[in-house]
Amino acid sequence: MKRSEVNKAIKEMESLIKKHGFELPPFCNWTPEEWKNKNEEYDEIRDNMLGWDITDYGLGDFEKVGFALITLRNGNQNNPKYKKVYAEKLLMLKEGQHSPMHFHWNKSEDIINRGGGTLIIHLYNDKGDGTFDDSDVLVNSDGRSYYVKAGTGVELKPGESITLWPHQYHDFDIKPGTGDVLIGEVSMCNDDTTDNRFYEEIGRFPTIEEDEPAYRLLCTEYPKCPQ
Repeated sequence: MKRSEVNKAIKEMESLIKKHGFELPPFCNWTPEEWKNKNEEYDEIRDNMLGWDITDYGLGDFEKVGFALITLRNGNQNNPKYKKVYAEKLLMLKEGQHSPMHFHWNKSEDIINRGGGTLIIHLYNDKGDGTFDDSDVLVNSDGRSYYVKAGTGVELKPGESITLWPHQYHDFDIKPGTGDVLIGEVSMCNDDTTDNRFYEEIGRFPTIEEDEPAYRLLCTEYPKCPQ
C-alpha cells in the first residue's frame, strides 16, 4: 500500500469524523515529528497499539478491500501493567469498499453505526474447523435477540448496533447508494496480532511503499522513547 493512499484515507476519515461531530483524543493528531519527543509517559499508546490503523489486507486495492480504523482505548491481556478490560475503536468503511470475512478467537464486540449510510454485516457460525456452518446464526441487536439463516446480511442504519461473539464469522459492506459509514466498536481487549481468523488467508497490516512523507504514523510505526 502506498503512503499516499494511507495519508488520503486518514484525511478522509478525519473529514467523516468531523462531519458526524466526533472528537478525537490528542494523540490522533500528532505528527511524525511530534512523536519523536514523546517519552515513557505515552507507553500505553505504544504498547496497546492505540491510534491510526489503515489496511488493504495485503491485497493492494484499498478502494475495494480495506478499512480505516482508530483504536481510541485498549487494555492488554499480555501485560499486567494495563488494567483495562475493554477497547474502543472508530472505523470508516467507504461505499464500494469491503472488509473480508473473519471471526475473533476470544473477543466479543459491539459494532455500532455511528453515522452515514447503511452498514451490512453478513453472518456465519464457525463449524469449529474454520469452515462455515449452515446453522442459523444468533443476532443480538439493540436489546433484540433472534436468529437468521447462515450468510444473511444484517443491515444497521445510523444508531443501530449488533453484538458479535467469538467464532461468529462476519464481514462489512455498505448498502449501495447510502454513503460512507462511520462505525464504532466497543469490545473486550483487542489484539490484532493474534485474535483474528480470516476465512481466506490474507494479511492484517500493510507493507508501506514510501512515495511521500507520512501525514500521521500508524499504530505499528511509533518510535521508541527518546533516550
